[in-house]
Amino acid sequence: MSELSTLVAPGPDGPGVVAETGDPVIRAKILIVDDDRRNLLAASEVLDEPGLDLVLVDSPEEALRRTLRDDFALILLDVQMPRMDGYEVASLIRSRPRSSQVPILFLTAHNKDDIHIFRGYSAGAVDYVFKPIQPLVLKSKVGVFVELYRKTEEIRRKAAAEKQLLLENLRVRGEKLEAERALRRGEQHQAAVLRSLPIALYTAPLGETDRCLNFTSDNIERITGFPRDAFGGAGFWQSQLNAQDRDPVLAALRAVTETGTVSLEYRWRNADGDERHILDQIVVNHPDDGSPPELFGMWFDVTERKELELSLLHASKLEAVGRLTGGIAHDFNNMLSIVIGNLDLLQGSLRGDEKALRRVQNAIEGAQRCAELTSRLLTFSRRSPLQPVGLDFAAFMPGLIELLKRTLGERVSLSLSMEEPLPDICVDHAQLEAALINLAVNARDAMPEGGRLTISVRPQAHAAAGGEAADRFVEITVCDTGTGMPPSVLARVFEPFFTTKEAGKGTGLGLSMVHGFVQQSGGAISAESVPGQGTRITLALPAADRDDRTRAAPHPDEMSEALQGGGRTILVVEDDDDVRQTTVAAMEALDFEVFAARNGDEALTLLDQKPGIALVFSDVNMPGSLTGLELGHLVRRRWPHIPMILTSGFLREEQDASAFDLLQKPYRAADLVSKLQAHLLNSEAPPSDTSTLALEA
Repeated sequence: MSELSTLVAPGPDGPGVVAETGDPVIRAKILIVDDDRRNLLAASEVLDEPGLDLVLVDSPEEALRRTLRDDFALILLDVQMPRMDGYEVASLIRSRPRSSQVPILFLTAHNKDDIHIFRGYSAGAVDYVFKPIQPLVLKSKVGVFVELYRKTEEIRRKAAAEKQLLLENLRVRGEKLEAERALRRGEQHQAAVLRSLPIALYTAPLGETDRCLNFTSDNIERITGFPRDAFGGAGFWQSQLNAQDRDPVLAALRAVTETGTVSLEYRWRNADGDERHILDQIVVNHPDDGSPPELFGMWFDVTERKELELSLLHASKLEAVGRLTGGIAHDFNNMLSIVIGNLDLLQGSLRGDEKALRRVQNAIEGAQRCAELTSRLLTFSRRSPLQPVGLDFAAFMPGLIELLKRTLGERVSLSLSMEEPLPDICVDHAQLEAALINLAVNARDAMPEGGRLTISVRPQAHAAAGGEAADRFVEITVCDTGTGMPPSVLARVFEPFFTTKEAGKGTGLGLSMVHGFVQQSGGAISAESVPGQGTRITLALPAADRDDRTRAAPHPDEMSEALQGGGRTILVVEDDDDVRQTTVAAMEALDFEVFAARNGDEALTLLDQKPGIALVFSDVNMPGSLTGLELGHLVRRRWPHIPMILTSGFLREEQDASAFDLLQKPYRAADLVSKLQAHLLNSEAPPSDTSTLALEA
């Protein structure tokens, strides 16, 4: 007989059969194995009912293959089969892990004696059904095992569902715990940020005039120095409020009922006595439970922001002064060059007329004061290059003290204290002298009834970062016994245009110019003052390196009394006609032959045509295709042995003249002589290919 394998389709109710309890019936699969097809059909007729899937096979080999693929609730196994009897098949089924627990019900028409029945039970059978099959008996026995399977499967499924539910519960609880940890971390982070910021939150009753504040954290004590309980006292907040801010702040608080929110900014005195700028943001809260409305507020210390705003304002004013001064400096210094140059020339023709010479000298001094004012404004705004040279305090300070004694008058006693040894500093002498005179005059004005002014100079070492050698400085302290300044004035003392003097008696630029000079020199300036006791201002200037300790050039009086050009040729390049004529006249008076050019292009033409030119003296800012700086670089490349000098009344920030010798306008005839001597004195007559002195400004 050929092998037969048939899956009997479920009954009309199908897999979706629902029991009376409403729960789906668990389907049970039954394997029926018999080599006689008639017996298979008979068994299937008896057992065909909803919820059962019958698998019919007619060979032991197919039965074994089926048990490897499917899970069965019960196996009905014929004992007498060809090639392999039921006992052997049962033993093999029991030996496999997947099918070892499946109940086996033997079907047999023979072997009813006890020996064979015992053998069947030993092979793994759980019961016998004898042929011819009684339908009721078969159905009853199968029903018991199907019900047992269904109960077992139900328990297994419930256990699996409970396990899945438990795992899901554990997952949800884990996610909840992680969310709670993240929330706690967020709260801790927020609290840490709030603790680190100058911010504190509070509540306050609405409408109370005494304004008792209930802060929700101790952060307010770190901000103000007062414990939070102190703010609950009647009138405490108002007692620390700046008197000038009191009325507008209280008026805004009274109006908050109508507006619903208000932002206050005022000054408030901390426990250490310092006055801080406070931003107070307030909103009215109306609780849902019907309780009285209250104020929610945020206290924010904005002092650092205010200081940054003041610094920005200071920088803006500095920039405005720089732009204003730079805009007029070039033309103004050109005009002063004409005035000073012609007055210097005029002095030579007035020898013997003392009265006329005094008048000319007075005019020169007035013009020089105008030039110094422009120079200080440019230095103050850091738009003018300084001319630093080595300074010896032992030689510099005595002359300055004599000048100050004449300036300050008899009511002010002046004393100088210098510690030895003092390192040299590399600084612009004229600017340092002007700065100390400015400080001394301010001190005199702060002592209208007279007093004592002390200037002390001492070496000072400031520790450097990273364990490097300490930086060396020289500290110059100017200390007076005057009226002093309150903290509000002291905080603005270096601010441009700020002055406490009456209108017409002060520009507000003096200390600002000192501040600009010190910073441009690489130093620092500080001020200390106590009202009624006096003021101390300290300038810290860096000590010069050995390579920087170049002494000032000798004064023209110390050099040759007259520089004789000896017929040598100088090329003057200047776009301003009057300045050019004055410069040419000054050089011709020194017995030089002078060629003049209005711009760089004309200068190059003359240099090509006149091989005897010994020096080029050029303005920096000129119209045309070449500036003085560009002309100077061309001269250096094409005529490398020609000395060069540049001159200018104002250098823009992008103009770098450090590679050339520079003479600032307006200059005296003696300054011009000094520059020419430095380049031409004792030099031989230039060769036919010339040498050039370019003066860049």
